[in-house]
Amino acid sequence: MSLRERQRRQIRAEIQRAAFELFAHKGFDEVTTEQIAAAAGISPSTYFRHVRSKEDLLLDPVREGGAGITTLLEERPAGESADIALAQSILTRSTTLAAAELEQWRAAFRTAPHLLDRVALITPEHRTRLVELVGERMSLDPRSDSNPGLLVHLMLAAAEFGYLQWLRSADHPGASLLVCVEGALNAVIGERWHTAP
Repeated sequence: MSLRERQRRQIRAEIQRAAFELFAHKGFDEVTTEQIAAAAGISPSTYFRHVRSKEDLLLDPVREGGAGITTLLEERPAGESADIALAQSILTRSTTLAAAELEQWRAAFRTAPHLLDRVALITPEHRTRLVELVGERMSLDPRSDSNPGLLVHLMLAAAEFGYLQWLRSADHPGASLLVCVEGALNAVIGERWHTAP
């Protein structure tokens, strides 16, 4: 990674940290982009070079997981069944943030409940790549067999459900992100996906 890219990511992370803290304390609708920029120690013009909207600050941590899930699936053992490999990739990606960062994100998100319906785990491009990878694991061509696409869509829907369950359960400290996502993914895992039909 180039120095420029590292700097860009560092600025973006600082903006997110400042925004999450402000959202959690003041509420999403009460925080302005100028306040976020000031709290991050940058100018408003720098803020807008790194952020399209306040909504993206809350939704991007989920969306950014797509590339990570794809890479993790590519690295899973070749002999592992498609359902287990995909579930493990999603779970691994879901645990990359520290607990304190996750809690700060959840506290910020709870001030913008109108965004919960927009939680999407992955972009269309990454979804397409996951379908290809799952098709390879299942020895099926996703262009002529719907099972690889169905498995990917079901797993991602289950994971998104787990994320939403966790985001909404801040009053229940035992409900960790991992527990919520793993429980949802386990509902999809099964023999159906282990062999080509």
